[in-house]
Amino acid sequence: MIRPASQPRSVDAAVFGVRPDVELPDGVRFEQYVLRIPAAAMVIVLDDDERVLMMWRHRFIVDRWVWELPGGYLDPAEDSMTCAAREVEEETGWRPRGMEKLISFQPMVGTIDQENIVYLARGADFTGSAPDINEAERIGWIPLAEIDQYIDNGTIVGAGSVSGLLALLLRKATGKL
Repeated sequence: MIRPASQPRSVDAAVFGVRPDVELPDGVRFEQYVLRIPAAAMVIVLDDDERVLMMWRHRFIVDRWVWELPGGYLDPAEDSMTCAAREVEEETGWRPRGMEKLISFQPMVGTIDQENIVYLARGADFTGSAPDINEAERIGWIPLAEIDQYIDNGTIVGAGSVSGLLALLLRKATGKL
C-alpha cells in the first residue's frame, strides 16, 4: 500500500490557487479560488469478451481501495492519445490497440481547470512487462456488465473512471458500441 510519508495536512488554498476577482451579472464581486492542473488522459481498454482493464489501488487522499482506469497527467507538449497509451503500458503492462477518443470533460468546473480525456481502446497486447508496483496492487479485467455494480458499491469512484465508464455504457445501451 502507498502511504503518505507524513500525516496529511491541510494547506491554505491561496497557496495553490489563483484568486481572480470575479464579477457576476448582477454586479456582485468576490474572489474565487482556482486550481489549474495539467490535463489528464485515461483509457478504457475493452477486450473481445467486453471486459475492462482496471487497476486496484489505494488512494491515500480518501484512504480507500478503489478500481481505476489507467491514465495520468500529460507531459509538457505531449499529445493526449500518446500520453494515454503510454500510461496504460507503464501502469499495467498492456499496450492498447485501436484507440479512439470517447469523452472529454472538466471534473470540477467551478474550481479546478483540468481537462480529462478518456479514450476507448479495442483490445490490448500484453508486453510481458510487470505493472508498476507504485501504481497498483493488482490489475484486473472487470466485465462491462458489472461496472454499474462497482460504481454503486463505491469501488469505482474517480471522476475520470466513472465518467468514461458511464459514457461507454451509454454507447452500449444506444447500440453505438
